[in-house]
Amino acid sequence: MKKNFFIFFVLNSLFSFSQKVESSRLSKEQIIQKELNQLSDFPIYRAFEYKDKGGVYGLVLTENQQAVSKKDTLNTKIKAICVLNDHGGFLEKWRINDLLEDYHPKETNIWFWTKYCSTKDLDGDGYIDPVIVYGTRTEYDEIRRVKIITVYNNKKYVIRAVECDLDDCRSFKKDANWNLLPQKIKTYIDQLIVKIRKEQNLLLKDG
Repeated sequence: MKKNFFIFFVLNSLFSFSQKVESSRLSKEQIIQKELNQLSDFPIYRAFEYKDKGGVYGLVLTENQQAVSKKDTLNTKIKAICVLNDHGGFLEKWRINDLLEDYHPKETNIWFWTKYCSTKDLDGDGYIDPVIVYGTRTEYDEIRRVKIITVYNNKKYVIRAVECDLDDCRSFKKDANWNLLPQKIKTYIDQLIVKIRKEQNLLLKDG
């Protein structure tokens, strides 16, 4: 009996090890080598490769870089594209598209907030749960919109926030499906929101 239990323990450990999740940021050379540069007509700002029970994935965060100067790079559109490596090709699993909104004061830049993005297994189920965060700035260099998009089982769960000095134009909304997320993921996002509030001096609240 003890011998059988030991064999089961070893096999289970080996299986668990084989299901280990991994994630890494890719260099420009690796992006070209893995042909991820062919996924978008926008320049790639950041790219990742991650492995989980579903396979090997490539994730590119792209920005159209409409105005480039020594001081800053301004984007009017962004795209995030996630693909699964599939028999030598790519199978797109999901994508995110967004652009500047027509608003006063005028939005002048939209960008991926990569310091708050992550590719981790947040609930311990053996699958990576990407979190994509991006924002917009106005012509007065003030942050206006913040979006936090969690991808779980290839479905998006979005938090949309609008910063404003006045209560009636400030908002913070979670998608109706938000509570379908595992509690561990919701806790992680709640902690991330607290971190962004503190580090960026944002309200991120409704009204």
